[in-house]
Amino acid sequence: MVQAARSGVQNIVEGSQASATSSKIEMKLTSIARASQEELLRDYENFLTHNGLVLWNHNDPHRKELSKARCRNVEQVAQWINAVSQRDKRPLAEVAANAAHTLIGIASYLLDRQMTAQSNSFLEKGGFTERMYHMRKNNRDNDSNGKGNGRNRPNGQSC
Repeated sequence: MVQAARSGVQNIVEGSQASATSSKIEMKLTSIARASQEELLRDYENFLTHNGLVLWNHNDPHRKELSKARCRNVEQVAQWINAVSQRDKRPLAEVAANAAHTLIGIASYLLDRQMTAQSNSFLEKGGFTERMYHMRKNNRDNDSNGKGNGRNRPNGQSC
């Protein structure tokens, strides 16, 4: 579980870093991060099942309650978990695992949206190499039409 969680985070970070120079790598790493989140979801489902605990379904009001709580950090999530566990007389492990499952589901949804945006951007604008090619080509075309600024010639000299 720890490895899947770390892998998801690391791939998001690496994908963001790569975005400046490679859309392909950015999209690939985001997809790997999404797959890690899916693995983590299954791990929590298995944990709940193997321990005889209840897995909240998608319509469970606790999921909506957690989402609406808009917890800003892990301490606030922990406070929410403790409060729900005490209030509803549910095992702490059950509430904690379901809370994690819910938050991972939200993160997965957001990664899905990010992957869609990345794909749309790539289709619309192309990748870094393609954009650089067009810039170089436009610069050469402008130079050959006498509209260039001489940047491709030594010391800015014209022919």
